[in-house]
Amino acid sequence: MAAKKVVIKDFGLDLRVKNVGIELSVHSGSKHLGDLYVTKTGLIWCKGKITRPNGEKKTWREFTSWIEP
Repeated sequence: MAAKKVVIKDFGLDLRVKNVGIELSVHSGSKHLGDLYVTKTGLIWCKGKITRPNGEKKTWREFTSWIEP
């Protein structure tokens, strides 16, 4: 299912990604698919109502090896 809406939940004035990172809320219509955290060390996907500590973690190296041909 493709996301139809991605929302930045908290957007500070400093555009650099800090240790805490930024949180993106991902929706398809009115259905909340999950939250994506973008941090200095990588990505954390929290499907549905999963909390950040229990999310699926990927380093930037893992992400780039997945996304690049």
